[in-house]
Amino acid sequence: MLDIYLPVLMSIISLNSNGFAPKPIYNQAYQENFAADSIVEIEANAQNAYVLLDTFDSGVVEHIATINSHGNQIGGYISAGTGENYRDDFSELEPYLTSTAWADWPDEFFVSETTTGILPIMKRRIDKMAAVGVDWVEFDNMDWLDEDTRVQYNLTATVQEAKEYINALCNYTHAKGMQCMAKNTVDGFEQFDGVLYESYSNDKNWWDIKGTQIFLNAGKLVIINHYNETDCDGVYAWYKAYYKNDKISFICEDVATKKYRHYNQE
Repeated sequence: MLDIYLPVLMSIISLNSNGFAPKPIYNQAYQENFAADSIVEIEANAQNAYVLLDTFDSGVVEHIATINSHGNQIGGYISAGTGENYRDDFSELEPYLTSTAWADWPDEFFVSETTTGILPIMKRRIDKMAAVGVDWVEFDNMDWLDEDTRVQYNLTATVQEAKEYINALCNYTHAKGMQCMAKNTVDGFEQFDGVLYESYSNDKNWWDIKGTQIFLNAGKLVIINHYNETDCDGVYAWYKAYYKNDKISFICEDVATKKYRHYNQE
């Protein structure tokens, strides 16, 4: 009987000791210069991948079971640092947001107050994701509360309060049986299970490099989502060489095809 289970056991031990193998990445939630991955493409092509979905978009939730059946892990998008005026719960969030729209994204308003009533509203979003079969919660705009933004938009919360708020959401995510995906920063978020960085053709590796290395060394899932590139292969090779690590998961917005290119496919 042991002979039957030994290969599986050794595979689990290997994965746990070395961390996540690089995964194919599919992304329906982030659209930068070209179209994001469509649900149809994801259902047809994603296998054993990390699939980022905006589960609050119409026409998404009903596809989760099929996507999961192909061995994929679902990341559910949530903007933790802003309120988006097209969400159903925007009116509930408004008392905790700045009244001035974010200049870069005029449909979004920065979270200003994190210590009173915003947590229950965000937790209800996490409840909904847990109920539809999400495996990870990906927290966008985690790094919104830098000092320049605080001054420009007259935000109330301190940087420390913002980190405590994000970590409280991650704690709740863990309690609901899901994992936490950080976005663009891991500073103060050591309990997170992975991180996705947005990289640009004219601005690679702009984030906290030490934090990235710590997550890689810990065997956590590290994803680089690279935009607007003519040499996707070259950029991926550059990142792996820079970090001396072949376990970085990579997705690249290809200028030639005007679509995402997916790496680490089996």
